[in-house]
Amino acid sequence: MKKIILVRHAKSSWEFNISDHERPLNSKGINDAHKVSQAIYGKIKPNLIVSSDAVRAKTTAEIFISNLKINPENLVLNNLLYDFSGNDLLRVIKSCNNTVNELMIFGHNNAITNFVNSFGNIYIDNVPTCGVTIMEFEIESWKDLKKGKTVETIFPRDLR
Repeated sequence: MKKIILVRHAKSSWEFNISDHERPLNSKGINDAHKVSQAIYGKIKPNLIVSSDAVRAKTTAEIFISNLKINPENLVLNNLLYDFSGNDLLRVIKSCNNTVNELMIFGHNNAITNFVNSFGNIYIDNVPTCGVTIMEFEIESWKDLKKGKTVETIFPRDLR
């Protein structure tokens, strides 16, 4: 049995004239990341956390790691997760070591929503910023990834 916790990065700021990759979170994004991470505290125990190296995804991951009291050394930044289609997201998941049973990923849309709808059993029109989707898979090897079960979703709007 394998579990994936997918997190779409929190709301980012368009206030600065910088590259998309360097955009920071805005105050709403920071607040949502704190609320959502606190709401899932105790529900997950990821062996590995992989995040896009984009500032907004990395910052979201750091807030979650702090609030979930996870060792920050468990965070791996991967430029392949700066992916909007989902092809690289799938490649990252399938390349995980099989000793990892609970994988947490911080990424971007449309990759997150596409993955959730392709591999989960519940259709989600759009995973919102800072949305969390927890999925389980009856597999022993990440290479054998197939359709699984969407166990839970936690979206910022559900916590207001």
